[in-house]
Amino acid sequence: MPLPRYGVAIGTFHSFFRDPSHEFGEWYHGHIELSTPAGIYEAALDVDAPSSVGVSYRLVDDLTVVDIATIRALPDGFHQLASTPTSGALDYVRSPLLQNRLLWELLGRVTTKAYQLAMRPPPGAPVFGPDASDSVAEALASLRERLGHMIPGPRLPHLRIRHFPWVSSAGDNALDVIEPLLRSAARIYVFGQGFQTGRGVHDVHLNQGDPAGSQWYPTNGIWQDGAVMAEQPDGRVAIWQIKFNTQSLLTDDAGHPR
Repeated sequence: MPLPRYGVAIGTFHSFFRDPSHEFGEWYHGHIELSTPAGIYEAALDVDAPSSVGVSYRLVDDLTVVDIATIRALPDGFHQLASTPTSGALDYVRSPLLQNRLLWELLGRVTTKAYQLAMRPPPGAPVFGPDASDSVAEALASLRERLGHMIPGPRLPHLRIRHFPWVSSAGDNALDVIEPLLRSAARIYVFGQGFQTGRGVHDVHLNQGDPAGSQWYPTNGIWQDGAVMAEQPDGRVAIWQIKFNTQSLLTDDAGHPR
């Protein structure tokens, strides 16, 4: 069944630390602690895994508090969220906040499908990491930056590309992106499944697209994805996403891979 205690823990920064050692290609975590009126909430972030699984991360960093009005209106603490588009829940595949421009969404889907048809990887293979759309858009974004520096006066808005690439995580590179945003944040929102006992959130990652036959397949569902959202004092908002490379971002209405 989909996650029964999906929701968001909201609070202010208390601490951040990493597992004491890191053997590359093994399970590795960053740890967040949030201050709330009910006490400290904790969450572990999966940022490295065995090569048979693999991990990718992504940062969407062009948002403001206007974009998160529903969630921002909630008081600090843990709140269970309905798995619907209007509750404030996140869905990596369906949330407008998290979408690249349509061209890049379509290119990613086409290249993923083409790879699957050509290579016929076994179910559960780690094939859903960064794809060709990430590489192409990154090259164009680099070109846009170079052109922008060559053009005098205001930057041209039509040169902007809304594409936030998935990046292969070796562990610390993913944590290096989120840590400074957490430490400077005015407010932090951690999405995932609330602990059954105690105060905390786990499953702070994509919670759909797990392959048939895996132990996580029954928990697939839409509008129940985990992530970390950091609201800055000036009103800017960034959303840090994480997924295992065995999880597909091409999913049906039940959250199962297509």
